[in-house]
Amino acid sequence: MADFKIDDTVDITDVVCPTTFVKVKIALEELEEGEILSVKMNDGEPVQNVPRSIKEEGHQILKLIDNEDGTYNLIVKKVGD
Repeated sequence: MADFKIDDTVDITDVVCPTTFVKVKIALEELEEGEILSVKMNDGEPVQNVPRSIKEEGHQILKLIDNEDGTYNLIVKKVGD
């Protein structure tokens, strides 16, 4: 993750859909435009749904990192307010 300056991190590995995206959306709302959020999430439904929902909100997905332990880190850049 050294490619990006992470401004905030949210861990949604203990949360189930649809609350996963709600937590990410709230974290993004607290950031300034252009700041970067790292989202730690479980494989499966979160990996399928959270990135799609973030794109629909207009934010930019920079990278999805497989931690090879059943979790992923999604790197998101906040776009607009």
